Amino acid sequence: MSDTISFELGSAADRPPNRFQVNPVNGNSRKSQGADGPGSGSGAGAGAGAGAGEDGPHEVYRRLTNAEGELLEDDTFDATQMLNQRQPRQQRQSIKSSFRDKDKPSRFKDLQTTTRFQVDPQNEESDESNDSQEERELLDNEYDTKYGKSFRHFTREALPRLDNYRNMMSIQAAYRPTLDELHNATLVGKNTHSLTRNQDPESGILNGVLKFGWIKGVLVRCLLNIWGVMLFLRLSWVVGQAGIIEGFVLILTTTAVTTITALSMSAISTNGVIKGGGTYYMISRSLGPEFGGSIGLIFSLANAVACAMYVVGFCESMLAMMTTFGWEIIDGGVQDVRIIGCITILLLLIIVVVGMEWEAKAQIGLLIILLVAIGDFVIGSFIGPKSDTEMAKGFLGYNATLFKNNLFADYRPEKGGIQHDFFSVFAIFFPAATGILAGANISGDLKDPQKSIPKGTILAIVITTGTYLIMVLQCGATVARDATGNLTDVVNGSFAFLDCQPGECNYGLQNSFQVIELVSAFGPLIYAGCYAATLSSALASLVSAPKVFQALCKDELYPKIVWFAKGYGKNNEPVRGYVLTFIIACAFILIGELNLIAPLISNFFLAAYMLINFSTFHASLAKPVGWRPTFKYYNMWLSLLGAILCVAVMFLISWATALITFAAVLALYLIVAYRKPDVNWGSTTQAQTYKNALMSVQQLNNVEEHVKNYRPQILVLSGLPNTRPVLVDLAYMLTKNLSLLVCGHVLKGSSSQKYRTYLQERAANWFRKHRVKGFYALVDGEDFESGTRALMQATGIGKLKPNIILMGYKTDWQTCDHKELDQYFNVMHKALDMYLSVAILRVPQGLDCSQVLGSQDGWKTVSDVPRTLQPNESSGDLQAVDSSVRNGLSGSIDSLSRNVSQEDRNRNQLVHSEQNSLKIVKSSSTSDLSFIAGNQSKDVSGMPDPLDAKSANLVSNSLRKSKLKHDDPASLYKGPGGAELPKEVLADLTQFTRKRSHAVIDVWWLYDDGGLTLLLPYIISTRRTWQSCKLRVYALANKNSELEFEQRSMASLLSKFRIDYSDLTLIPDITKKPQETSTQFFNELIKDFVVTEKDGENGTSSRATLNEDEALITDDDLLAVQDKTNRYLRLREYLREQSTKSDLVVMTLPMPRKNIVSAPLYMAWLESLSRDMPPFLFVRGNQTSVLTFYS
Repeated sequence: MSDTISFELGSAADRPPNRFQVNPVNGNSRKSQGADGPGSGSGAGAGAGAGAGEDGPHEVYRRLTNAEGELLEDDTFDATQMLNQRQPRQQRQSIKSSFRDKDKPSRFKDLQTTTRFQVDPQNEESDESNDSQEERELLDNEYDTKYGKSFRHFTREALPRLDNYRNMMSIQAAYRPTLDELHNATLVGKNTHSLTRNQDPESGILNGVLKFGWIKGVLVRCLLNIWGVMLFLRLSWVVGQAGIIEGFVLILTTTAVTTITALSMSAISTNGVIKGGGTYYMISRSLGPEFGGSIGLIFSLANAVACAMYVVGFCESMLAMMTTFGWEIIDGGVQDVRIIGCITILLLLIIVVVGMEWEAKAQIGLLIILLVAIGDFVIGSFIGPKSDTEMAKGFLGYNATLFKNNLFADYRPEKGGIQHDFFSVFAIFFPAATGILAGANISGDLKDPQKSIPKGTILAIVITTGTYLIMVLQCGATVARDATGNLTDVVNGSFAFLDCQPGECNYGLQNSFQVIELVSAFGPLIYAGCYAATLSSALASLVSAPKVFQALCKDELYPKIVWFAKGYGKNNEPVRGYVLTFIIACAFILIGELNLIAPLISNFFLAAYMLINFSTFHASLAKPVGWRPTFKYYNMWLSLLGAILCVAVMFLISWATALITFAAVLALYLIVAYRKPDVNWGSTTQAQTYKNALMSVQQLNNVEEHVKNYRPQILVLSGLPNTRPVLVDLAYMLTKNLSLLVCGHVLKGSSSQKYRTYLQERAANWFRKHRVKGFYALVDGEDFESGTRALMQATGIGKLKPNIILMGYKTDWQTCDHKELDQYFNVMHKALDMYLSVAILRVPQGLDCSQVLGSQDGWKTVSDVPRTLQPNESSGDLQAVDSSVRNGLSGSIDSLSRNVSQEDRNRNQLVHSEQNSLKIVKSSSTSDLSFIAGNQSKDVSGMPDPLDAKSANLVSNSLRKSKLKHDDPASLYKGPGGAELPKEVLADLTQFTRKRSHAVIDVWWLYDDGGLTLLLPYIISTRRTWQSCKLRVYALANKNSELEFEQRSMASLLSKFRIDYSDLTLIPDITKKPQETSTQFFNELIKDFVVTEKDGENGTSSRATLNEDEALITDDDLLAVQDKTNRYLRLREYLREQSTKSDLVVMTLPMPRKNIVSAPLYMAWLESLSRDMPPFLFVRGNQTSVLTFYS
């Protein structure tokens, strides 16, 4: 068999599905197989490709795609078949470049570049004659394209597809690789998602789900809801009161409100996919869950009660007809209304529960009846009065004089004594236009809500407005305002029956609600129209309320309502919501007094209109990038006008119910705001928050700094906040409601974005739980010093940048690696170089609490996470990660669990800490700030995995709902495994957050650093937990002889600074030589770092000289700063005498002079001052004033 590539012969029809048996063989020796020409190749092979040779790459593309241009996923087309055909060389080269994958999948990497694929032919003789030199070159170093069924297998990239942009909760048909998979060569992703091709879950009929078009779904429903009982019973009365001209103005004003609302709603509905929930969905996704939840709940209730009102209207019309025949069930009054109403609403419930298809059919039937009734009225107006009785009741037919008389308004008081005007009549008529949301409320049942809602709603408004205007003209031109109904006057040919005093007549536009029936050609059809109008509105309300309520329940914005979110059937019908609406409607029908509730219902609808308009205005104002509605016929200021008009109409209808509505919306808003539901819908309030913050920061940049407006903006080097809560608590006590707080975290080495996101979520979770308003800044660098430099230089923006760096005291400075000590010292130098103030906190128990605290906030520790092989990882990646986890994890990043298996050293530390009653571990504050991530940080995938994130949210919610007080330390801090911590440990953890009584803060203001040493303890004394503390101020005296004068001067300065203090002490003899015990103590501290001249001569030294790069202290160094050393030792003696019983000591930080003081010598000074003392805070300002006595 030839060692070249040859193809199976035979016709395409005879070829089996698996056409090739592919055997990789060595292809080092290739034979020339004939010349390149139009006649070369086997007959069968050439015949199979006939007609395709001219197309080349276009034919390949055509065979790889379907009619819509989408790639075929399971095609059996083999690109090599096209390569066998006689084509020009340039076309074959283009195909070659199109289908070559230089980064072959991993399964081909083991093959040599000379590897070829041998195809078993049906006729071996063709091996020597079929292939040309160009064809062999084309396939050289390529793998069989049979392995890649479509173009997606030739690249890691994903092509732009709709499915890539669906919500994470919906089905994903395509797969977009992560940035790690594209950027890192070792990660290989695999598409495991599938969806039936050309099946769009958001369109049309999917698996038998019924969806409506814009006519049946929106137009019909809006027409039926807007054409209500008002059309037949109150429109004629409006004409009688307001006249034709003001009647037009009134209707057009109403239309203006509804049209503006419809335009706003159209803009929202075309700005992305609209799902079920209608009004609630649009408002909640635009303005956020607070507004959406409140309006969704009252809108659902309004629809449920409106359903009862419409049914009662039907019952009253039914009773009026029954009375004409002398029929009654019980009393012909309220009891009959209740019986008929409950039966009617039960029948409506059965219709909607059976299915939306039946409900839609019922709506079509009711619309036909309604249209016939309207046509009956129009025809009757042209026919004119059919009898003298109709004329006596005021129906004269078209009459110019009558039209002129009815042209202007004639407002009269009702029998109850209520004087009407334009606004009162407007308030009565406006509910006739409140049906514009009927179509939008079933948005989940529409085929294409984005097109259906704007088209159907606006057309319905145009049609109904035209109908109202025409009927106003007809009523005003054919019916008199007053008529006695006296047949004698009509028979005599006089018009005396039109002459009567207001209030004495029973007929005419002003006095009778049956004018429409009077004018109609066939009166009973108007009754049928009334029934159709009321029943259709009731049916729409019965459907709208549960649909909106179901969407609200699914989002779980309010407690105890998620039970109603369950749907049934293919259409996900809210049957439970239907039953709830039925019960509410029946209750209101049985209670009665719906006339008192009617204004409240109208106000609820208007509140929804107002928020729809405001949503559009707010989105246009905030201008987020995602605000791109395809409906362009809206204006932000018009939407604002619509919102204002809605509020005005609310107060016109009833100021009392308007206030009740606003109170209800506010109360429901506050409930959602308090519960803080775990939703993120990208609302415009979020966009506006960003915009406001950006504008404020930009404005702040233009504000010149002034000493009166100084604020301590702190960068605290805490690592993860939960590892050093005491340090973060002190920083927050200084910045709470005052200034900026940033918790800095340095990771040694590089880290993956997934791991960085995990740490950021942990920090944010800790901030929320402890109610700390701060930020978390994470950097990775080669070491602690470079990372901290990056933090100091890059943290903040504009004027919102830290001006103080707060560090933990390095307790292990004597035993740690000298490089670490130098880095710690250099951070102070860099901060002072940048004119940052420096503060260092030391507490007796140490700051690092990571080994004492468990993972109580619902997060797994890094070392707890099992390293399982992820879909995009190889076993080599896993081994590397496991190794780095074992070698790189320290307890400073995450809380250690009892079950963590780490190195013996870490395990022994944990056991030791538990045996010592969980005492807080004294450890380094710098080394623990950094996390040695190494290679591990690239692939700490799975944190947080979906289950972890969910559990974290559940824990967060349970914490929010817990009855435990926030300041209960037992609820905030737990030991490993959730164990209770001893009281003394809790007291240490909460030393800056628990309330203090009679606390004492000693302020050792040694040198004038701008006043920061004095300002920070003053801020602490103003906090609620330290409010009753006393400030004792200590300062150095210049001369012993002038001690009294200097004390008066210092007291005067403090009083001008308006800082209350309880005691002021000046230290007179700071230059006095320290005691011998103090000197011995200091020498003991530095003995391992001192290098004497004798050691240098003999070539020997202490441990500190083993490395030339390490910090040393020479005799010359000690001699140069001997006075300073004696001064600080003398201060130590004063401190031990004055401040050992204080609750906090604040002292000016000694200045670390460059090239004068070495790191160990400087740390020895700090150690001398702060050892065996209460919590000690060193502070050094940047020599710029932060205090002033000017106003």
